Amino acid sequence: MFQATRSRLAFWYTFVTAVLLLLFATGIYLYVRNTLIERVDDTLSHVVEVVERSLKIQPTNNPQVPYMVDIGASFRNNNPTVEDDHIDLEWFSPQGKLLWSTFSEPPGIPLNPSRHETVQAVHLNYQENYQENYQESESNYLLRQITSTVQIDSQILGFLRVSHPWFEVTKPSRDLVIDLAFGVVLMLISVAAIGWFLSGLAMQPIRDSYQSLKQFTSDASHELRNPIAIIQTNVQLALEDPDLDANLPAQQRLVTSLQVVERLSKRLGKLVDDLLFLARSDSGIVQIEKQPVYLDELLIQVVEEQQFMADRQQIQLTLDFQESPKSASAEKEEDFVLWGDGDQLARLFTNLVSNAIAYTPTLGKVNIILRRISRPTRTVPISLLQVSIQDNGIGIEEAALEHIFDRFYRVDTARQNTSSHSSSGLGLAIVQTIIQRHQGEISVQSIPNQGTTFTVVIPATRPA
Repeated sequence: MFQATRSRLAFWYTFVTAVLLLLFATGIYLYVRNTLIERVDDTLSHVVEVVERSLKIQPTNNPQVPYMVDIGASFRNNNPTVEDDHIDLEWFSPQGKLLWSTFSEPPGIPLNPSRHETVQAVHLNYQENYQENYQESESNYLLRQITSTVQIDSQILGFLRVSHPWFEVTKPSRDLVIDLAFGVVLMLISVAAIGWFLSGLAMQPIRDSYQSLKQFTSDASHELRNPIAIIQTNVQLALEDPDLDANLPAQQRLVTSLQVVERLSKRLGKLVDDLLFLARSDSGIVQIEKQPVYLDELLIQVVEEQQFMADRQQIQLTLDFQESPKSASAEKEEDFVLWGDGDQLARLFTNLVSNAIAYTPTLGKVNIILRRISRPTRTVPISLLQVSIQDNGIGIEEAALEHIFDRFYRVDTARQNTSSHSSSGLGLAIVQTIIQRHQGEISVQSIPNQGTTFTVVIPATRPA
């Protein structure tokens, strides 16, 4: 129990830290990426300004085109600069025809006068050449560009397009993602280890208090057993006194009082026994003495013991064995044998059957079904014994199903079928404890006012 709580604490501590780290890492990534994009855009804008200032514009004698750009004089000094920064220039005519370029093989991107944009090269030769030069991935084919319209007055002299390889942004971003992922994983491992350690320290006082409470419960239950047994013995002796005449009014009241004391002492004795069993189970004092248990015979005995209660409430109590197909060499009596503690298993099924009878109305039915099943695994199927206790009683509300195995939890005791059956709320807690100690499982299905089915599954194989 404490290990599970400690694990949950460490898990949630690590989960919350992971969410915060992911948010932080995402913020860092977006900030760095946007910063890189802004730097590239600023570089492109600066190059455009420099190139536009260095353009050699000459007047012409054509009144239709009064000015023109001397391409040879304008761009001859720009090549070394742009090549050092991996920046490429393209000059287009006013009609959109490429006149000059620093690309060895033009990328074939259509002219689109606009602000900054990211485009993909469409020319195959350009892609092959770029991949050969830079040995990069598909991001090599992406370019960050800015296209500026150069004009004097209302005359468009041409279009200047400046391109920058996009991998200057993607490569640092990818490296940053790898670094952040490694840092986050390393941090989470550290946080998980620290969380596990700190949760252990936090749970230690609770564990000590729980151990003290279990020890107190065990000691108190043990000390109460003898006085309760003495009270029951004395009451029974008083009721068996031959001088006690139940026909006299005074002695009749005494008999009634003694009977009440006897009934309450039995109930208190059962409660003390249940508390002692749970306390010893939690402390590991109660050990399972596993031996062959014939579950069919055990259920027959349980039914015989509960038959009187069922008959008194006019409830039909049945037991059904559903035998599995077996080979001719197998012995029939081995169908329902498992390795376990017979006394604890008897207590388990007695609690379930008595609960089914208590919460089933008069003229109702309680059916117990025993069958052998198998569960597939990666190696060989596991042989299991399944016991279903079905009733058509008052059922259990869906909201209460998740609490029925909690200690001292009782489901609307006012709706019990008989007032003589008083539950302490420990019966199903004991059932779950015994099943867990036998490596079994229990499930419950219930529909209010229609009935409840408890299904117990216990391994039938002999422990190694």
